[in-house]
Amino acid sequence: METTLILVPAVILLALLLVFEKKDSVPGKLMVKTPLSLLFILTASLQSQPIPSYFTYMLIGFILCLGGDVLLIFPQRKAFLLGLVSFLLGHVLYVVAFFNISQISSPAWIVTLIIVCVSIGVFFWLKPHLGSMMVPVILYIVVITSMVIGAGSVLFDSTLSPTGTKVVFIGALLFYLSDLFVARHRFIKPEFINRMVGLPLYYSGQFLLAFSVGLVG
Repeated sequence: METTLILVPAVILLALLLVFEKKDSVPGKLMVKTPLSLLFILTASLQSQPIPSYFTYMLIGFILCLGGDVLLIFPQRKAFLLGLVSFLLGHVLYVVAFFNISQISSPAWIVTLIIVCVSIGVFFWLKPHLGSMMVPVILYIVVITSMVIGAGSVLFDSTLSPTGTKVVFIGALLFYLSDLFVARHRFIKPEFINRMVGLPLYYSGQFLLAFSVGLVG
């Protein structure tokens, strides 16, 4: 019942967010994106928390991501940079949460190799367009890559719930994919398709990570 009460308004808010993204309405985006992001924080808070430290790290990460969500609404370069930093710190907390409950095993090294190769490719795709944002973007790529590596270590940890580990990995992967559309919008070609695909990926990933709080133990 609680899940329905959260996800139904989340879907409605996401639909409204896409409408305001299409109109490029900053007040509209601010009005719906803030409560939408608050919902994944609420979702995490309502979980059973079988591993308290995992919940704590993830909750702080969610709050930082909320800050990033709000800052990225504004078109100014300073707001984008602050949003990037907020998300970067959020990812750091996710990395700490993942490695706090797992260690990299042999199968997880395969995930590590694949995601590192993909991230290197992403960097060279973005490199000609980065200019003064080169260093912040490199740091961000390193951290979000580490997040997926950490999620891979969780995925192959046999001491954790199989359902929970899959939810963690899929959530982290969707988050990673959503950031590709953020990067494309900011540095390659700003168009609505980036939001139309990226935002559902992002919120699906965040809600999965929020639900993982009650599933990993």
